[in-house]
Amino acid sequence: MHFLRKATAGADQVGILSGAFHPPTLAHLALARAALDSGCAGEVLFVLPAAFPHKGYGEVPMEDRLNMVLSSTARESRYSVAVSDGGLFLEIARECRSHYPPQVRLCFLCGRDAAERIVEWDYGPLPTIGEQLEEFELLVAPRDGLYAPPPEVAHAVQALAVDSQIDAISSSRVRERIQSGSGWRHLVPEEIHSMVERLYGGG
Repeated sequence: MHFLRKATAGADQVGILSGAFHPPTLAHLALARAALDSGCAGEVLFVLPAAFPHKGYGEVPMEDRLNMVLSSTARESRYSVAVSDGGLFLEIARECRSHYPPQVRLCFLCGRDAAERIVEWDYGPLPTIGEQLEEFELLVAPRDGLYAPPPEVAHAVQALAVDSQIDAISSSRVRERIQSGSGWRHLVPEEIHSMVERLYGGG
């Protein structure tokens, strides 16, 4: 794992927000802010995998996405930004262990839809999701409904309260609105408006 920015103060619990950030949105920042404000995390680590398990970076390369994340998060000293070698939560969590004290709790931030995919995924020869959740936890925000985890993993899943208005915000929605010529600036941080316009053609 390579850090481009590291939070200055130590934290007992780190919230990890891993994604494609294609582009970063106000929903990403809302998740991170909710984790800090609720006390669920003292630091939030924004992570871009060097390679995704099932897709590539496409026309907007990792360097540009990193620059957008760095610009979006620059005002909060408790935000870190890094690139991981692996793309699975388990791989990212294990990479984090080289950079944080062993007593620090690691919690991945995600929405209900992502939590369902993570818990129900067939991990093949890798540890089961129950075994993985012995190494990290999930902080799950409602997204078109609350997440009800299976009983066997519920001990490692915590609800994260966020404004329901972010349900309508996603990176794919931003790209769709740009392609259709609709307004999109209200969905992304102001700091990256010009970058999104340049990279995605949202003029």
